[in-house]
Amino acid sequence: MKHIFKEGKNKDAPVLLLLHGTGGTEEDLLEVGRIIDDEASILSVRGNVSENGMPRFFRRLAEGVFDEEDLIFRTKKLHDFLDDSAEKFGFDRKNIVAVGYSNGANIAGSLLFHYEDSLKGALLHHPMVPRKGVELPDLREKGIFIGAGSNDPICPPEETEELSKLLEEAGAYVKVQWEQSGHQLTLEEVKGAAEWYKNHIK
Repeated sequence: MKHIFKEGKNKDAPVLLLLHGTGGTEEDLLEVGRIIDDEASILSVRGNVSENGMPRFFRRLAEGVFDEEDLIFRTKKLHDFLDDSAEKFGFDRKNIVAVGYSNGANIAGSLLFHYEDSLKGALLHHPMVPRKGVELPDLREKGIFIGAGSNDPICPPEETEELSKLLEEAGAYVKVQWEQSGHQLTLEEVKGAAEWYKNHIK
């Protein structure tokens, strides 16, 4: 997978796994990563699925309708990539915090849904429920921040509430921050994620 790795000043801080939205690249969330923790190492990944030339992390059948088979396959690929990257770059595999937006938040959510130890925590901006009707692994001690827009046409409030409930039922500690906005990623949301990360994950 095409990626950027930047070693941070603080080797004990979590490695921030940056996962862009549809049509983005591994450059998109670098500034977001710096706002969240300017001393952390960063692993920023480009999705290797193309939808009309736009990078994504997995295929979809329509707006908001995921190709579940492809989602499961791509989630495993990302999980394996993280294993390999920890070995290659010499960081603690158990100390990765995902920072995802939209499609990137969905693949991060899928990691949490499928693999118990894939992430230490996650900052998810405008995520959807990656899969319905599946049993989640034990997510106790996982800190998860969800940034949501009360007027988001792609990810309506009910979707956010369902995802939050599922994660909490699996044992995760979840914080939802609502903005009076749509699907765009706002600075207020990022600052909220940074504050929550500092107090509850780092």
